Amino acid sequence: MRAIVMGAGIGGLAAALSLRRAGHEVTLVERAPRFTEVGAGVQLAPNATRVLRGLGLLDEVAARAVRPSHMSFRTWSDGSEVCRYLLGRAAEEEFGAPYLLLHRADLHGVLAASVPAGSVRLDTTVVGMGQDDRTAWVTTAGGERLTADLVVVADGIRSAARRWLFGADEALFSGTAAYRALLPAGEVADLELPELAVWMGPGRHFVHYRVRRGELLNTVAVFTAGAAPESWTARAEPGAQLREFAGWDPRVLRVLERAGQVFRHGIHARAPLARWNVGRVTLLGDSAHAMVPFLAQGAAQALMDAAVLGDVLGDATPAEVPGALDRYVRRRLATATDVQAGAARAGEDFHLPDGPGARARNARMAAYAAEHGFMPQAAAWAPDTGDRAAGPGPPSGGSHPRPPAPD
Repeated sequence: MRAIVMGAGIGGLAAALSLRRAGHEVTLVERAPRFTEVGAGVQLAPNATRVLRGLGLLDEVAARAVRPSHMSFRTWSDGSEVCRYLLGRAAEEEFGAPYLLLHRADLHGVLAASVPAGSVRLDTTVVGMGQDDRTAWVTTAGGERLTADLVVVADGIRSAARRWLFGADEALFSGTAAYRALLPAGEVADLELPELAVWMGPGRHFVHYRVRRGELLNTVAVFTAGAAPESWTARAEPGAQLREFAGWDPRVLRVLERAGQVFRHGIHARAPLARWNVGRVTLLGDSAHAMVPFLAQGAAQALMDAAVLGDVLGDATPAEVPGALDRYVRRRLATATDVQAGAARAGEDFHLPDGPGARARNARMAAYAAEHGFMPQAAAWAPDTGDRAAGPGPPSGGSHPRPPAPD
């Protein structure tokens, strides 16, 4: 069959590769004139790296990544450890795939290099789409009409195609924004930072971990904010991150002080949908379920979408596309929606003010870590999360594990 994929982000590239492995011809349409190194760090839990293994790309991605042994949660004021959850070899043995930390551009680069150049249409903006009983198509700003058996929409959080399919639906501001920076790891070597840590405080939290084979430290400083644009390229005012985190543990402030170029962006999500597909067209990744990043599952859920999409379309004929897309949505919508909700809850828990609520949270987290070893959302990493168990019927949250926030 022939497929058109709109958007060449992580989800779109993975969808193109998954569909190609299923034997289909794919045209990948991207409005950017070229691929650039945008973004910063990304965490890939075993549910994501298992998909990369299925695409034959895990070794190449892992060679560019860092494998943390654990994740540490700490208090904002003095850095005392609340708890630590197992990762490293223990997670790989338990869930059948590694937990990796890497630069988003490194992941994107491996995916992009695996899609044949002849299948990619850069500098091509889609301005409309349609379908009939036999085909689906997109129209471009240049006046072309590209036709295929199905269209996969992976055009991101501000998806135009989502509006065309389901009506006006704006991205939702989360009430938080983030300062992001990458700096050479050697510049903070004297601080003896944990390899992967979340520092929790009133109305704020701070995350750091190494990427690019350990050469760079990725930092994300999240804080409660008024409306803020969603932009990966907006520069922060000099020193703003230090003022926002005044009074925090000196190690956090040293990292923020030594960060050279700092970017500031608002954190947005999308409201859950009751369905993602209409006939021969379906949403995938952020266009379907953009979420706040507080469970580090945005990229993972897009990769899982791509894997399931390729699976349901593996043996399908053109006439069977609508039914196959129904199966794709049944297998993915409930889990992705649960992860969206869990990520929002995690952000609330990280930002509790000092007092009884924060102390109770810390006690629960420590008790959970002592009893289970792995963090609560590890339920979403299990090998059967994207399996074929979901049968006919409307999407339901009952057949998928709910990944609770680490509370």
